[in-house]
Amino acid sequence: MSGAVLAIRDRLLGLFPQRADWAAARRSPGRDLLAGLTVAVVALPLALAFGVTSGLGAEAGLVTAVIAGAVAAIFGGSNLQVSGPTGAMTVVLVPVVQRFGATGVLMVGALAGLVLIVLAAARLGRNVRYLPVPVIEGFTAGIAVVIALQQVPAALGVADAHGERVWAVAADAVARFADRPHPVPLLVALAVAAVMLAGARWRPGWPFSLVAVAAATGLAELLPVDLARIGALPSGLPAPALDFFDLGSVGMLLPSALAVAALAALESLLSATVADGMTVGERHDPDRELFGQGLANLASPLFGGIPATAAIARTAVNVRAGARSKLAALTHAVALAVIVLVASPVVGRIPLAALAGVLLATTVRMVEAGSLRALARATRGDALVLVLTFAVTVALDLVTAVAVGVGVAVLIALRAVARTARVEQVPLDRGEHSDEEHALLADHIVAYRLDGPLFFAAAHNFLLQLSDVADVRVVILRMSRVSTIDATGAQVLGDAVLRLQRRGITVLLSGIAPGHDQVLTTLGVAEQLRRDGLVFPDTPSAIRHARTVALGVLQRSAPAVAH
Repeated sequence: MSGAVLAIRDRLLGLFPQRADWAAARRSPGRDLLAGLTVAVVALPLALAFGVTSGLGAEAGLVTAVIAGAVAAIFGGSNLQVSGPTGAMTVVLVPVVQRFGATGVLMVGALAGLVLIVLAAARLGRNVRYLPVPVIEGFTAGIAVVIALQQVPAALGVADAHGERVWAVAADAVARFADRPHPVPLLVALAVAAVMLAGARWRPGWPFSLVAVAAATGLAELLPVDLARIGALPSGLPAPALDFFDLGSVGMLLPSALAVAALAALESLLSATVADGMTVGERHDPDRELFGQGLANLASPLFGGIPATAAIARTAVNVRAGARSKLAALTHAVALAVIVLVASPVVGRIPLAALAGVLLATTVRMVEAGSLRALARATRGDALVLVLTFAVTVALDLVTAVAVGVGVAVLIALRAVARTARVEQVPLDRGEHSDEEHALLADHIVAYRLDGPLFFAAAHNFLLQLSDVADVRVVILRMSRVSTIDATGAQVLGDAVLRLQRRGITVLLSGIAPGHDQVLTTLGVAEQLRRDGLVFPDTPSAIRHARTVALGVLQRSAPAVAH
């Protein structure tokens, strides 16, 4: 078996669970079991709410938390990560439900799982570190606003609001509520949100979301007003099925699947990074995490679940509750499965307004106001990227927002890098020449040191500076400090050399790095100079040749001057 095949085999085998993954579970299983139960209590109302918001119902949210949570816990690359339905994912799924229905969502989840597995095999997980912070903060704040807008109809008790965008649906719900106000659903939603927010400040580790939802459910049973409920849930997990998969729909659903895969990868890897930062000695494997999320998203649709990803809030609860291994996340999934089996009638009585309150509180806790203020004040570029990403997330969709944010951030970064490129005239050393000879040489030789990257963003400025050279016989271009050069930079360098030569100026190049020399040679920029002996390994040799050329010109012109 060849070395390349063995390397590929080892890479793929490295994505699967390792014996060492469960070593920590054997050291403190009690803490992990308790942490898993704590997370399950917190995750139950969130799973129900995200299932309803996605358009597939509370049952889909619970199934996702159980199936995807268990698979990601076993195969993922983080010991502390908790996966399931999330608010950001529902934002992407709502348009899919509206256009393709429930089967379209299931297919999108399965296709996204395949994409994530390919990304894991290609070892692309570590590249998330290059995503700009203003983009992350901008789309997080945008997602929070979108989720809050999604809850407006349920919080107002309006069941028939319409609109093409989430903000349009929210506006329609407000108009219908103003026409026929019924304040009980709104009061329930605000009360649940207030209990959650106040409780989080008082006792961060306590499951106030479950307490608030339970109280709202009990109160709703006593009120004379008929509130909209979750509805009947099955008393067990559905049997796996593949009847949703249609090869003919792959082309239409692939863009949505790519968006879901990108979001799942991004949110999972960011969540794993947060978990590492909350602990000592924990380091996740980004490629294994993508692999685990891919398998989770393949498994979830088989049981009627929606696409899943790691949840930062539930992962944080898991860490604070004392989790030490994957056993905690697996316990969370098993506990939710038990709830589905034994308490589905009670869960079905939960008012939708109460779940809207849970998500309204969640959106408030998603936004770090201090971080947003700091980024807005950091630089104008960071503020622009932050605002653009936020605005596009709310107005259009998450994937477009990330693309716009990253694109603008790249342009700003290129502009900043291009400004570091300089063409600086440097004095010649005196050598062995007299003051008179040195003055004559200085009048006829000019040396320029090129600093920084010579690439497309800086090439135009470089060409303008060299085009201003006048009244000299020899130009030395010192290339040793050029950090990088691309095809555009090489082409512009060739154009500058040609312009100088047409004016009778001899151009010498010195200190070209091996990698840069390959680019220049491939494009034919230095070929003629090399044939004429005008390319030198270092600056001193180039200066010696320049003096020879300049002195020869001076000597030829001396008789004419004397005459």
